[in-house]
Amino acid sequence: MEGLKNKHVLVTGASSGIGQAIALRFAREGCNVAINYRSDRKGAEQTLKSARPGRHVIIQADVSREEDVTRMFAEALSAFSRLDILINNAGIQKPSPSEDLDAADYDRVLDVNLRGPFLCSREAIRHFLSRPGGGVILNNSSVHQIIPKPKYLSYSITKGGLDNLTRTLALEYAGRGIRVNAVGPGAVITPINNAWIHDPKAKAEVESHIPMGRAASAGEIASVFAFLASDEASYITGQTLYACGGLTLYPEFRTAWSSGE
Repeated sequence: MEGLKNKHVLVTGASSGIGQAIALRFAREGCNVAINYRSDRKGAEQTLKSARPGRHVIIQADVSREEDVTRMFAEALSAFSRLDILINNAGIQKPSPSEDLDAADYDRVLDVNLRGPFLCSREAIRHFLSRPGGGVILNNSSVHQIIPKPKYLSYSITKGGLDNLTRTLALEYAGRGIRVNAVGPGAVITPINNAWIHDPKAKAEVESHIPMGRAASAGEIASVFAFLASDEASYITGQTLYACGGLTLYPEFRTAWSSGE
C-alpha cells in the first residue's frame, strides 16, 4: 500500500486473531510495529516471530487502565521516536442473557472495548499534535455496530459507541492532519470463534446468513486496515468500512418475502 513503508504502528491486542493478522500485514508493508498484548505473551512472541523483519517491539498493557496506556505509548515512542498509526483492536465479549448480565462483566467489556480506544486515541492524538505530519487512528468495530446482537448487550453497545468515537474524533481533528476511521468485520475465522469454526453444522448455520456464503480470513480484514491507513485512503475520514461478506445488506431479504412476490 502506498505510503506505509517505514511508518511506525501500534496495534493493541496483537497476540492473536485479527490483531495478529493486522500486525503481520503492516510488518509486510515495511512498517515497524509495536505489538501490544495484555496476558498472552506467548501469542505476542509468535506475532513477532512471524513478522517480516523490522524494528518491532512487544509491549504488555491492559488498554482499560490509564497508567498502562500511558506507559505503553512511552515505551513505543522510546523504541520508535514517533508513532504514525494507531490500531485500536483489543476487544472482548462476554455472552449472557441480558436479564442475567452481571454488572461487573458489563463494566469490563465497556472498559476494554470503549474506554481502551478512548485512552489510546487520546494519547495518539496528543503525540500527533506534538509534531508535524498528522496521523491515523483505526478502530476495529463490528457489523454489530449497526446489527443488534442479543445476549451480547455490552459488546453491541461498545461497537455502537466506537462508531460515535470514530466520527467525533474524525470531525474534531480533520483540519489538523489526523484521519480516524473504523473497520466493521463480520464473521471471521479466528480463535475467538472456534466454537462454530470447528463444528460443521454450526459453521454452515453461520455462513447461511452471509450473502457471500463464507466467513472471512483474518488476513482479509487486515488488508482493509492497511488500505485505510495508507495514502490510498488519504481523503477518507469518519467512516466505517464494513468487511462482512454482505451481512449488513439484510440477507434475509434475498427473497422478497415482505412483498409476497
